[in-house]
Amino acid sequence: AQLVESGGGLVQPGGSLKLSCTASGMVFSSTIMAWERQIPGKERELVALITAAGTPPDYANFARGRFTISRDNSKKTVYLEMNDLKREDTAVYYCHAPRMNAWGKGTLVTVSA
Repeated sequence: AQLVESGGGLVQPGGSLKLSCTASGMVFSSTIMAWERQIPGKERELVALITAAGTPPDYANFARGRFTISRDNSKKTVYLEMNDLKREDTAVYYCHAPRMNAWGKGTLVTVSA
């Protein structure tokens, strides 16, 4: 299984960014997908998770209300739309398929004026 993220970059506080993760080598439509992040000097943490069954996604407290995870099974892609970004959201964001133990290489999001 392979996961490739894209969409990271530099954004000003209060701005928005949409990350994408495209999967290959797995039956994507039946796979739970997640976004995680690692802030410099801290442990990796869950941002959001989406099941394959259409149940409501799960969000970390810091992400709820600002971030939206979604998926397009026809494109084998999972998205993370991030709004009202804060400096403390600066991190490397990783795509993760937990049950496949598959990780992307990460994409850097920098929130700075």
